[in-house]
Amino acid sequence: MRDAEAMEKTNYRDVKAEILRRITEGDWAPGALLPGEVELAEAFGVARATVNRAMRELTEEGLLERRRKAGTRVRPSPLRAARFAIPLVRAEVEATGAAYRYALLERGAGPAPDWLRARLGLLPGARVLHLACLHSADGAPYQVEDRWINLAALPEAEAADFSAVGPNEWLVRAVPFSEVEISFLATAADARIGGYLGLDPGEPVFTAERTTWWEGKAITHVRLYFARGHRMTTRY
Repeated sequence: MRDAEAMEKTNYRDVKAEILRRITEGDWAPGALLPGEVELAEAFGVARATVNRAMRELTEEGLLERRRKAGTRVRPSPLRAARFAIPLVRAEVEATGAAYRYALLERGAGPAPDWLRARLGLLPGARVLHLACLHSADGAPYQVEDRWINLAALPEAEAADFSAVGPNEWLVRAVPFSEVEISFLATAADARIGGYLGLDPGEPVFTAERTTWWEGKAITHVRLYFARGHRMTTRY
């Protein structure tokens, strides 16, 4: 009975913390082969599934390397992955203490342009909704959202009213996502984007490009152009 009670009290977080402690304190050096899951389960007094989950998370965090039939080793050099949240731009602006304002600049539905069909893997004739929006902070331009929504995946978007609520917020409520690709790049402001952000044509503009999918189906592709001086920070 006591052993069973002890197993109930020891969860995968405890096992994960103990494995991490042994790695950081040098009990298991870089490159060292760890004991098998069965052996660790007996040593920790937990189920094998508990050990498996702890080791799986440490592998995903870049500290362990697991290979079938070769066992689990401490990575000689830990992999670090930067994580980026997909924030609501309203929350992002208000978090700075500024007053947020939104405006719909452009709207149109029709066949997807060739470059977008290639980017999203859409069939010829696929229809998309194109939206351009301006997000402001204390009355100054903060971000231009240039977005395309795949109407085959989200047909209700065509009838949605984006005059008061931006597509960023609407999409978060309307559909989940299972895969995201994000790129960051410097682009040259053209007359259209420069006019919205108060930039000279050709001036470098910090740009984030993001595509989201749900279960293999492309949902939306967006380019976010930020005002002069924008900074993005992440930790890992």
